[in-house]
Amino acid sequence: MILPIYVYGQPVLRQEAEDITPDYPNLKELIQNMFETMDRADGVGLAAPQVGLPIRVVVVNLDVLAEDFPEYKDFRRAYINPHILETGGELVSMDEGCLSLPGIHESVKRPDKIHVTYLDEDMNPHDEWVEGYLARVMQHEFDHLEGTMFIDHLSALRKQMIKGKLNAMLKGKARCSYKVKTVK
Repeated sequence: MILPIYVYGQPVLRQEAEDITPDYPNLKELIQNMFETMDRADGVGLAAPQVGLPIRVVVVNLDVLAEDFPEYKDFRRAYINPHILETGGELVSMDEGCLSLPGIHESVKRPDKIHVTYLDEDMNPHDEWVEGYLARVMQHEFDHLEGTMFIDHLSALRKQMIKGKLNAMLKGKARCSYKVKTVK
């Protein structure tokens, strides 16, 4: 089932998400719905707060990048209760966009290596270092679980330059090809 994606201004996007227990109701169905929603919106990642749920669940699909990055062939994963323990490597700038911020793309600096813990869909624990593009996607999505959005990493000048677009979203004017839930 396609869920509406919550757009900038929705309070849940600024709320810290909670860890869930293995008996969370209909978790498998939620994960499937999140994948469907993300795929329909042409995203590579989606966090539960973006569909209105303040819980620590993220889905990532990097298979769409397999032509340029063969290592991501068939890469579709769910992350339950993910946490970044530490970061490392170099700070790398790259353009980012967000399904909750339609029409906004900005360059964001992030570490290119992170140490994460999470549970997979079968509730198996993982503790690993992740590098490269996947590390960027994880940081972007895991930020949503902390109530942070990629625009929070921008300079004051860049934030000022996108203020008009953000204000339009606050007024319920979000132009995109997928179903959204705006403030108004």
